[in-house]
Amino acid sequence: MPKGVFQVPQAINEPVRSYATGTKDRDDLLNAYRAMYNQAPIDVPMYIGSEQIRTNDKRTMSPPHEHGKVLGHFNYGDATHVQKAIDAALEARQKWASLAWEQRAAIFLKAADLLAGPFRMKMNAATMLAQSKNAFQAEIDAACELIDFLRFNVAFMQQIYRDQPGSQPGIWNRLEYRPLEGFVFALTPFNFTAIAANLPAAAAMMGNVVVWKPADSQVYSAHVIMELFQAAGLPDGVINMITVDGPVAGDIIFKHPDFAGLHFTGSTGVFKHLWKEIGTNIDRYKTYPRIVGETGGKDFVVAHSSAHPHEVATAISRGAFEFQGQKCSAASRAYIPASMWPAVKERILTDVKSFKKGSPEDFGNFINAVIDRRAFDKIKGFIDYIKTQKDAEIIAGGSYDDSVGYFVEPTVVVTSNPKFRTMCEEIFGPVITIFVYEDDNWADMLHLVNNTSEYALTGAILSRDRYAIDQATRVLENAAGNFYINDKPTGAVVGQQPFGGARGSGTNDKAGSYLNLLRWVSPRTIKETFVPPVDYRYPFLGE
Repeated sequence: MPKGVFQVPQAINEPVRSYATGTKDRDDLLNAYRAMYNQAPIDVPMYIGSEQIRTNDKRTMSPPHEHGKVLGHFNYGDATHVQKAIDAALEARQKWASLAWEQRAAIFLKAADLLAGPFRMKMNAATMLAQSKNAFQAEIDAACELIDFLRFNVAFMQQIYRDQPGSQPGIWNRLEYRPLEGFVFALTPFNFTAIAANLPAAAAMMGNVVVWKPADSQVYSAHVIMELFQAAGLPDGVINMITVDGPVAGDIIFKHPDFAGLHFTGSTGVFKHLWKEIGTNIDRYKTYPRIVGETGGKDFVVAHSSAHPHEVATAISRGAFEFQGQKCSAASRAYIPASMWPAVKERILTDVKSFKKGSPEDFGNFINAVIDRRAFDKIKGFIDYIKTQKDAEIIAGGSYDDSVGYFVEPTVVVTSNPKFRTMCEEIFGPVITIFVYEDDNWADMLHLVNNTSEYALTGAILSRDRYAIDQATRVLENAAGNFYINDKPTGAVVGQQPFGGARGSGTNDKAGSYLNLLRWVSPRTIKETFVPPVDYRYPFLGE
C-alpha cells in the first residue's frame, strides 16, 4: 500500500451566495423550501450505530413562523437509548481511532463538497423551515460556515499532526496526537446548524467517537446533517444522534467511566450545571474529561463621538436584529454619546420601521420568528417588564404576536440606568437597550462597559479616533473574546476570526481554529534512543 506525507487541499472560505432577485440560486432555494414544506410529514429517527431507531413517543416538528404546520415528527428516546448510543460509540472507537488520519480527513472533505453542491439547498431550506432563518442567514450558517468548519478543520488537523519536537543526535523524539480515551458528548443549540454539526464533527475528525444530542427545536435540520455525514461515508457508530430529555442523557453519560469530554454550546446556566455534575462524578472516570463550552453573551456596541452615526446605527440594526437577535454574539446593549444620539436614533428608527416581517419563504422579510413558545414567552416577559419601569423607554417595537408564529417586533429600549436589567441579563431575542452617555465621560463609560455584565463574548467599538480605539481595546481587553473595530459584533468567519469568549461566556477554546481541535487529542511523547548506554557511570563520577 502506498504511503506518503499528504498535503490536504488548501482551505478557502466558501463564497456566500446572494440569492438576489432573478438568480438561479434564488429559484432553486425557493423550490427546495416549498418542496420540503409540502412533502408528507417526515419521521426522524435516532441514529445509533448502524440502526435508525424509532419509538412510540413522537414529537412534533413545526416551523416557528407557522406553528400550526406539521413538518413531521422525531422519535423521543429514553435512558436505554443513551446507553445504546454509548455502547455503539465505544464499539466503533478502536477501528475509527486507528484509521489513518488522511482517511478521516477525506470523509469530512467529501462532506464539505457535498454540502457545497447537492446538499446546499436542502440544508439551507431545512434551516429556514426549522429555525426560521431568512435565506441569507441560512446561507452564511448552514452552508458556508459548515463548509468552512469541515475544510479548515482538516487543515488545522494536519497543522497539529505536523507540529513535532526537535531531536538531538542519537535520539528521535516524536509526538503522537491520540484521540481521547472514551467517548465525547456533544450537546448543541438550535440557533446555528453549523455549530450543531461542528461540535460532534470536530471531535470525530481527531479520531474520537461521539454521542450527539441536538436541541429538540433543531432536529429537522440535524436529520439532514446525519444524511450528509452518511453520504460522505462516515462509519456507523462514530457519531450517534440521540433525541432524549437532557437530564436523562446526563444521568447516564456523566456517570459513565468512559466519558472523556463535553463539547457544548448553549446557556451559561446549563453549562455550569453540567460542569458541577462532571465534578461530582470525577472519581468515576478513567481520565479527567475535557470540558469545552461556548455559552451566553451580553454583547456590546460602543460608539465614540468621532464615529459616523450611520455606521453606528447600521452596526446596531444588523448586530441586534439579524436572526431575531438569537445569536450568542448579537448586540444586546449599546453606549452612544449624547452629541451623536439624535442622528443615530433617527437612523435606527428608520431602519426598524423599514423591516419586513414574516415567513422565510418571502425573501423580502428581514425579520422572522423566534424559535419556540418558551423563547417567545421569555422575550415577552422582558418587554412587559420594561413597560412597567420608569427608567427605561421603548422607542421602537415592543409588541408581539403568537397567533400564527412566534413573532416579536424588533425592540429598541433607551434607559437612563446603565445597570438596568436589560443592560445586564441575556435576552436572546430582538431587543437592544441603549444608554446615552455624556461625551466627556468616555473613559468612565469604558470601565462601565467592562464591569456591567458577567459575560465576555463579543463587543464592538466604532470610532475614527485611533487613540480612542487604542484606549477601548486596552480597557476592554477581557470584556470580549471577539472584539470588533468599526463593525458589528456578529459574523465571525472560520479561519479568520476564531470564535469564543471567557468569563460567563465559556472556556474560549475558539471554534474555527486549531485551538479547539487540540482539546480533542491526548498527546503522547515517544523518545527513541538509537544506541543505549551500557554503563550507569557518568563521567563526573571519575576520580
